Amino acid sequence: MISDRKLEHLKICKDYDVEHTKTTGLEDITLIHRALPEVNYDEIDTSIELLGKKIDSPLIISAITGGHPESTKINSNLAEAVENTHIAMGVGSQRAGIENEELKETFTTVRDNAPEAYIIGNIGAPQVEYAYDAIEMLKTDALAIHLNPLQEIIQPEGDTNAQGYIDDIKEICENTNTPIIAKETGAGICGEDAKILEKIGVNAIDVQGVGGTSWAAVETYRADDASLGNLFWNWGITTAVSTVDVCENTNIPVISSGGIRNGLEAAKAIALGASCVGMALPFLKHSYLGHTYIENKIEQFTQELKTAMFLVGASNIEELKQKRLIITGKTREILEQMNIDTKKYTRRI
Repeated sequence: MISDRKLEHLKICKDYDVEHTKTTGLEDITLIHRALPEVNYDEIDTSIELLGKKIDSPLIISAITGGHPESTKINSNLAEAVENTHIAMGVGSQRAGIENEELKETFTTVRDNAPEAYIIGNIGAPQVEYAYDAIEMLKTDALAIHLNPLQEIIQPEGDTNAQGYIDDIKEICENTNTPIIAKETGAGICGEDAKILEKIGVNAIDVQGVGGTSWAAVETYRADDASLGNLFWNWGITTAVSTVDVCENTNIPVISSGGIRNGLEAAKAIALGASCVGMALPFLKHSYLGHTYIENKIEQFTQELKTAMFLVGASNIEELKQKRLIITGKTREILEQMNIDTKKYTRRI
């Protein structure tokens, strides 16, 4: 049943409109142009250190798939691309591969094709007892524990008992040396929850906010009654607001994701405080075409990011984090309602 659901998810994301109709909020972020950037474009360094390991770009191909035979080729293509470009990628929930040996290859193909790449495993908060198996399966560099209460409540067969997540995640953090990333799946993470996650030992947070794929939308296509999913299609915190709120309330790396579609939007998210960004749906579209198409998309992203860095005078990612920006529109209104000083971003030197 899980395998069939994974295939349905893939086909729905590939063939249907599953994106929020509400935007990321990144359109409200304006980076300050420098007419005297004092930077050599050819020497711009986009590399970062992610939880102890260096990667060549602040781009993660976020969790997409696994758990159905059709996903094997997709994960193979993605893995080959990240190996060749020295970036990171995540896999979809490994539950299916743990419970069914026949589906294990749909995940292990990632490590087979990317022996040196930064690979992020994945298990859902309701199945954290599988965390150790998920880590061992891929020899993961990090493990994402995904939080998806919105998807679960809309999903016909969803798990709607969310009690005990905090204690379960804390136990995993205390009993493994593998870095743990807490990640949402499209509804964002607020500062209050981020504080809890940091306190219990989570090493990084992937906000995955509103503006990209809506899993309420995905499950709406699967539900017999679409009314609930349609009502909550846009539920959640925008990517821009969630990124700022989590950065303001924690001291651990923040991954900004949810609707980021190009290197310019990535530059804005990093200037807001994110350590790196995640993208999923654009790579799913290319994953069926082979690793070369994915690599071309990665190269396009890098060119866009470096162009933005050049125009604000940033020679590396740490410098980009300190560049001046202006926050306007609804994003500014929301952040100021949350008592976050938006002007401090403009006052940067």
